[in-house]
Amino acid sequence: MKLATGLSLALQGLALPALLLAGTAHSADAPVVVTSIKPVHSLVAAIMQGIGKPELIVDGAASPHTYTMKPSNASALQSAKVVFWVGPGLEAFLEKPLEALGTDASIAELDKAQGLTKLKFREGGAFEAHDDGDEHEAHDHGKEADGHDHTAEAGDHDAHDHDAHEHDDHGHGEFDTHLWLDPMNAKAMADEITTTLVAADPANALTYQANAKALDDRLDALDVEIAGIVSPVKDKPFIVFHDAYQYFEHRYKVRVAGSITVSPETIPGAERISEIHKKVGDLGATCVFAEPQFQPRLVDVVLEGTKAKAGVLDPEAATLDAGPELYFQLMRGIANNMKDCLSRES
Repeated sequence: MKLATGLSLALQGLALPALLLAGTAHSADAPVVVTSIKPVHSLVAAIMQGIGKPELIVDGAASPHTYTMKPSNASALQSAKVVFWVGPGLEAFLEKPLEALGTDASIAELDKAQGLTKLKFREGGAFEAHDDGDEHEAHDHGKEADGHDHTAEAGDHDAHDHDAHEHDDHGHGEFDTHLWLDPMNAKAMADEITTTLVAADPANALTYQANAKALDDRLDALDVEIAGIVSPVKDKPFIVFHDAYQYFEHRYKVRVAGSITVSPETIPGAERISEIHKKVGDLGATCVFAEPQFQPRLVDVVLEGTKAKAGVLDPEAATLDAGPELYFQLMRGIANNMKDCLSRES
């Protein structure tokens, strides 16, 4: 018995290094995958678990709206087999480098994924209710968190929906590119990511597909969870720093009453600031949400002399560590911060 036990332990001791070596060899076979921003990186990292880790370009607290390429980013693109980005409407800084450096890679532009809901850019300032029924182009998008068909309701607006406009004059194209702020869009993006990875690395197809199925189930559960978090405050209006939250707003019927600026690289004029300040006053006690990457001075101006409270929303995950859990932390953070600020007494 002692001999058998000793032999078993010895075999286990030999097996452990072998397993470690096998894991190392498997990892070395993984394709070099580069991603643009943290939310995209998180979805890709979840699908690649057990195979490899994707690289990230816009790391730390940087924003794709103001990002400048680094030499290390160019080097990563040169060695990439697969590159994932949202598209030139969001990561304009990547468009030319991808043309120049990413020619040998499979480049997946996720704003072209099948099944996305796309919402047109708004002009910013105070948003007004409308019922024109043409706010966005809807595709096969699944169901709302409350069980209603999301696509069927695409043109059925209530007082919480707002006027939408094309925004070609700001260089972003026709639609808002913060697509990931609806978990159903994240599911569509994950499908595109999986298809691209399987085509680039068929040897690991089964792992990608199994991970994608697990991610899909988690995104469904997250959708229900967020709907429950924001439900008590969804009728309370609030102002955001820049108009990045249409997808969250549309999915969960929260009341974004306006934005200080259309996008962070566009400094709002005095007229818009005055308009938003008046809107906050007219609404009474509400919240004005800043973002961690940008100076809160404009938010302070909007808040001055009003009963509104200040909060912070982080649509691009500036304060979070990159990884497969980031997307879930990002979405819960937005929901919980929204609820906390809107629930506060004046």
